Amino acid sequence: MFDPAALTLLAITDDLRDGLDGLVARAERAVAGGATMVQLRLKGIDARLEAEAARRLVAAVAVPILVNDRADIALAAGAAGVHLGADDLPVSVVRRFAGDDFIIGASVGDDREVPLAAGADYVGIGPVFGTPTKADAGAAIGIGELARLARACAPIPAVAIGGITAGQAGAVMAGARAAGVHGVAVVRAVFGAAAPDEAARAIRLAMGT
Repeated sequence: MFDPAALTLLAITDDLRDGLDGLVARAERAVAGGATMVQLRLKGIDARLEAEAARRLVAAVAVPILVNDRADIALAAGAAGVHLGADDLPVSVVRRFAGDDFIIGASVGDDREVPLAAGADYVGIGPVFGTPTKADAGAAIGIGELARLARACAPIPAVAIGGITAGQAGAVMAGARAAGVHGVAVVRAVFGAAAPDEAARAIRLAMGT
């Protein structure tokens, strides 16, 4: 059964600027600093390379590894699960072939996407703040809308995503924890940091966790 504590700090990869070895090293440091789950998100790369990256991450860290969009790669690499967007395979379809123990996350950015997340283990709600990381993420929704959408998705646990930094993480959790938001998901704030372990530690400290 999925433990929502894994959502406390979901660190999402950015790119392969330092190769697979560098990516894995940054993931190890992120986990050492307090990341509770890692999502492999490498847009536009070859599927074989993405599968190798997933396998390397699974072998390197003890926290759950998810693969963005590609359930097939996640299963082939032995990853814990997948994160699906609104345009990916439906949650119900992935659940049928991946099984109940496979973690499935679903993106929610508005009311239209709430029913699409039915059957997911968690929802990623955002973007809470503006972010250049995902060009098609849409307009920032803010903390109030984050909390409203989290309530609409209940009882599915939620994680906040989109432009969140250590300076904002405390306010996000203070404003949305009671609505069912269990943590934050970040890209640049951890994987883009010079010291991912220190960056993760700062976010956890700001969240009071």
